[in-house]
Amino acid sequence: MNEMIELLQNHVSVRDYDDRIVSDEVKNELVKSAQSASTSNFVQAYTIIEIKDKQMKAGLAEITQFSGHLAKAPLVYVFVADLYRHAIQLKKKDVSLDGLRNMESMVVSMVDATLAAQNMAIAAESLDLGICYIGGIRNDLTRVKELLHLPELTVPLFAMTIGYPASKNDIKPRMPLENVIATDTYQTSLTDLSTYDEQIRSYYQNRNNQQTDTTWTQKNVDFFSIVRRPEFAQFLLDQGFTLK
Repeated sequence: MNEMIELLQNHVSVRDYDDRIVSDEVKNELVKSAQSASTSNFVQAYTIIEIKDKQMKAGLAEITQFSGHLAKAPLVYVFVADLYRHAIQLKKKDVSLDGLRNMESMVVSMVDATLAAQNMAIAAESLDLGICYIGGIRNDLTRVKELLHLPELTVPLFAMTIGYPASKNDIKPRMPLENVIATDTYQTSLTDLSTYDEQIRSYYQNRNNQQTDTTWTQKNVDFFSIVRRPEFAQFLLDQGFTLK
């Protein structure tokens, strides 16, 4: 196993950072690494917003409801799926925006932003930093839009906190490979996760903080038993996407 593979397989989310400042040099390398991610047809349909203002950090932390560490994290970035700059270029050429407003272009921008974020995450961890993705900013997209002054054809997807870890959780066991990799066709028979559930139960009961008694199946049943963020589709329409 080489160092990069070891780095990837030892990933954990970090929510406890020490007070060490992340230098501007390191921040520049993180952003350049994000920019180097794959991008569909080279559209580069994303914007990364660094959040420095303490009140804005506190506001975003409040929106997330359970990610209070966001207010104290040394670095906070918001990743935005962004087709606004493309719209400006099309308008200058008097070209219709229909090709930007449809579902396919929206998905392209979301994938672009996510790939950029993952590049940043890997770069950060290679420099002994810890990271945590925070999708909770989607709890109130309208407020996030107002805080960040987002124009049409943009969607804030998630935040990422970055800093030098003060502590880390243990690595969560992932699913057995046979449950996530298939050959030539989808394997609908691979749904027995009882052994994995017991492995996850043991992990949660014995991890170094916030022990609990649950399984992967139970957590997912609880999570998907309610419809989450039903206003998301309306927000996309309000931002100028047709969802067609």
